[in-house]
Amino acid sequence: MSDRYLIGIDFGTASARGVLVEITSGKQVDYVVSEYPHGVISASLPNGDRLPSGFSLHHPADYIKTALDILTKLGRGKDIAGIGIASTASSPMPARADGSSLVKQFPDDPQAYVKLWKHARAQPFADDINEQNRERFLPYTWRISGEGLIAKAAETSETSPAVWNIADKFIEVGDWVVWQLTGGEFRSSDFAYFKALYSQDSGFPNGLVAGLEEKLSPPHSVGSAAGCLSETWVSKTGIIGTPVVSVASIDSHAVLPAVGVTSPGTMVGVLGTSSGFIFLDSEPRALPDGFEASAFGAALPNIWCCEAGQAGFGDTLGWFIRTFPCPAKTGEEFDWYNGKADLLKPGQSGLIALDWFGGNRVPYADKLLSGCLIGLRIDTSPVDIYRALIESLAFGIRAILERGERGRLTIERVVLTSAIARGNSFLVKTICDVLGRAVYVPNIEQATAMGAAIHAAVASGTVANFKEGASRFGCREYRIFEPDAERAIVYDRLYADYFALCSDEKILKTMRNLSAAMTIGDNSPI
Repeated sequence: MSDRYLIGIDFGTASARGVLVEITSGKQVDYVVSEYPHGVISASLPNGDRLPSGFSLHHPADYIKTALDILTKLGRGKDIAGIGIASTASSPMPARADGSSLVKQFPDDPQAYVKLWKHARAQPFADDINEQNRERFLPYTWRISGEGLIAKAAETSETSPAVWNIADKFIEVGDWVVWQLTGGEFRSSDFAYFKALYSQDSGFPNGLVAGLEEKLSPPHSVGSAAGCLSETWVSKTGIIGTPVVSVASIDSHAVLPAVGVTSPGTMVGVLGTSSGFIFLDSEPRALPDGFEASAFGAALPNIWCCEAGQAGFGDTLGWFIRTFPCPAKTGEEFDWYNGKADLLKPGQSGLIALDWFGGNRVPYADKLLSGCLIGLRIDTSPVDIYRALIESLAFGIRAILERGERGRLTIERVVLTSAIARGNSFLVKTICDVLGRAVYVPNIEQATAMGAAIHAAVASGTVANFKEGASRFGCREYRIFEPDAERAIVYDRLYADYFALCSDEKILKTMRNLSAAMTIGDNSPI
């Protein structure tokens, strides 16, 4: 008898990734990467119209193309029990009542496209909402973020009434993909709680954006079935049977069962283009100071989850490699820089950096804040800068961990996952030394897509719950990094300087002023 399979798809920033999992063995047996044809739309729209600074968009059609590509390559001729979807967040888009996007109708209007998580132009709208609604959002979050759904809805509403008024829905792209696959709208509580401030008691917050409440729908728990893959998709992909499609999940949350974390006491860091940190707890607690959001039963059923993150992580390192090319072959640049930077001692570069190259999430939730390098000299080398950036990312993680502990979160273990974590030992070793505690790196490929497949396993009844899913399909081995005591002492001193910079109001004000002054062509500020 032929085996049955699960498919998990992770819709990331630059591409979508899919894994095929054999149910009997629990192993990944195939893997596909599908690039978005339009990529990240930030400089100009597909028609060539230039965009002001701060835009970060996706074309909705790219999700359909990549989903079809992945499902066909992985599923054709195979009996698929379930399909799981994970995506970046908050990455919302307007849609019609039948689920169609508005890009065909408004191809020249950027407000009709998917606004990626790192889209910066919604920050002023978040600031306005926060100013008028102080303390309203506690205990779920301390303020509206410019990266969240509500701020992006406000931006659409105020800058493009034509798009906003004709849109029947404003929906996270992960939920929209599920809608396209099944033919029915079935939103995820994960996106709703963490990116739109949904409350089980009061629903979505009202009165913040005119018309928004009518464009949202009640969410459903992760691990539940959103429906079956439609006949149209079954026919197009050549999949055998009618697989269950699970409710979508936030990409950083999807990794939890894949890395074997379904119970309290662990901080899980997902190191991608940005970084996300998830803290699980057995009981509700006050949101730690500066953290982004918390919710019960949203990331995983029956468990409390707090979230924090860094707005730029891999993006920051990618900027460095583009800006400071090295003699190494393409694809080997990080190995070259890691080897050189590892020869330096902590502090030897003479530099301190702030890791806010994509804005700040914790503790300010402000996309207008920016990166910073202090200590530049005529003899500063690119290797010095690289080492300082690596250290700044590690300092940012420490700042998040310490805020969590001050908020009474129990952190017994630190787990870091992603291709970056598995492939950059120098980075993880530096993080370990800065934290002064052991770091666990799961030995699992494509953890986010694998996590999405576990969601599919739960939704399809292949496993009874996420704990069983983690046991059958999740990580079984970890690489453990231990801190160096001498380097940790030096990093304690450097971290104190980093923390002082983070708290300097004059520096923060200067960053905001510089961001507000940026213009491209139309003199329109971010």
